[in-house]
Amino acid sequence: MSEQSTPRGTGDGAPEPEPIRWFGTTWVDRKADYRVRRVAVSLGALVAVVAGALLLRFAVSGVQLSDAGALVDALLIGAVALCSAMAAIRSWKIFTEGRRSLTGWMAEDKSLGAVWLIGFVGALAAYFFRSLVEAPGEGVARAAYDQAVAVHQRRRAARGGNDNGSGRPGRKKRRG
Repeated sequence: MSEQSTPRGTGDGAPEPEPIRWFGTTWVDRKADYRVRRVAVSLGALVAVVAGALLLRFAVSGVQLSDAGALVDALLIGAVALCSAMAAIRSWKIFTEGRRSLTGWMAEDKSLGAVWLIGFVGALAAYFFRSLVEAPGEGVARAAYDQAVAVHQRRRAARGGNDNGSGRPGRKKRRG
């Protein structure tokens, strides 16, 4: 599920695609099961976005009911909006370019953990919008898989189709 790993290999050395959460390896051939999963994931993400926004609305309403003041209310709403925007931008970049492409503040997992936690609605919204285009993370996984397949095919072609591992077809090893 991590786009940082290379595709796994089979017994004959051919690479296998990395499974993507909720999609498995259906993203490779994009058959009917893939489309059904895309619709289900999109709807599930949309429901999660609405539920998360409702939860945050209740939290902000609780602070507003405490009569802490208009400044506190504005700061809280601004903080939630900023955290959601940051989480959405980071999630979108992970889905489109992979985790390795994160630099600067986006690469901080531990020190900005509270920001990612508060901005979960933004991350869910990015997941929803990305799932409308493709399985989130599919582009990164497809690029890694295609690259691994190309490397495998070049190696097979360089061996001339001989899979005995000697590298020289038709020659026997000498005993000495």
